[in-house]
Amino acid sequence: MNTQNTEAVIRNEREWVRVLAKYRDPVLSRSITEIFVTLVPLFSLWGAGIWLALNVPWLALPVSAVAGLFLVRAFILQHDCGHGALLPNRRLQDMLGRMIGVLTVTPYAVWRQTHAVHHSAAGHLDKRGMGDVTTLTVEEYRARGLWGRLAYRAYRHPLFMFGLAPALLFLFQNRIPLGLEKERRFWLSAMGTNLSIAVLLGVFWLIGGWAAILLVWLPSVIVGATVGVWLFYIQHQFEETCWDDTADWDLHHAALHGSSHYIMPNWMAWMVGYIGIHHVHHLYSRIPFYRLPEVLRDHPALGEAQKLTIPESFACARRHLWDVKTRRLLTFREYAALLRNEVAMA
Repeated sequence: MNTQNTEAVIRNEREWVRVLAKYRDPVLSRSITEIFVTLVPLFSLWGAGIWLALNVPWLALPVSAVAGLFLVRAFILQHDCGHGALLPNRRLQDMLGRMIGVLTVTPYAVWRQTHAVHHSAAGHLDKRGMGDVTTLTVEEYRARGLWGRLAYRAYRHPLFMFGLAPALLFLFQNRIPLGLEKERRFWLSAMGTNLSIAVLLGVFWLIGGWAAILLVWLPSVIVGATVGVWLFYIQHQFEETCWDDTADWDLHHAALHGSSHYIMPNWMAWMVGYIGIHHVHHLYSRIPFYRLPEVLRDHPALGEAQKLTIPESFACARRHLWDVKTRRLLTFREYAALLRNEVAMA
């Protein structure tokens, strides 16, 4: 059956899942290549950054920033390991995920669990709180007191969300299994990662002293964390995303319609592991990241869903409140206008 005929018979999200199943198998040679072209440049940039930190310090920061972009790509490798999508051998895949977790300062088992919760409850109003960006409905925000509303505004403010929050999340919050404290395996994951990070920092210090840590490792982690938080935010926090309560929520509908298709230049899409094709990823998370463009090539209809350009995405940083009635994510200004209209009609 050709592509056009295939598109013609697809009626709902569950049928898309059956269509996408054929893309789930990783290509071992391609996976190994992706690992190589991600980690070798990362370590090379770190090495070059350390040399510059010791000899031409002002040039170390831009090199470290580029290393931060490769940390984002390393995180995508870890991400696919968590989904069982990168390698055919699960044990080897988990081992790789744990090692990369040291580079991305993200304990693998802890992240894998919280991310699994995110996938299983994305867009579910009654299951918010783990692995997502805190989002209030209009009614919930209205019910809060003054200090509660101010705290939510501060949390959602771009200066915090994309300024302080990435460093706080990756450098500090990731050091403990927040929300999973009762299970020993998650403590082992967090503490094992912390110990390994300490060893890595010791290597940086032995090679280049504090300059290597402060001018190379730390900036690269902060850049990677900031880009990562922005991508995660924009993948679900757009005007016509999808949130429903238990009675109306559907896993596959939320996956396809509650995730954006972030349009980027080819080099940028490659650098972030094509994670902008997020609606397809949520609909079938076992697809290796490097096969996501293949899906859009074979099924152009998916390429038209939830398209979000980079200029359009900047406006999404001002949208903070889910309006159940209009099914839109509102800005605080739109919320204020909503209140004025209610007063005028009273």
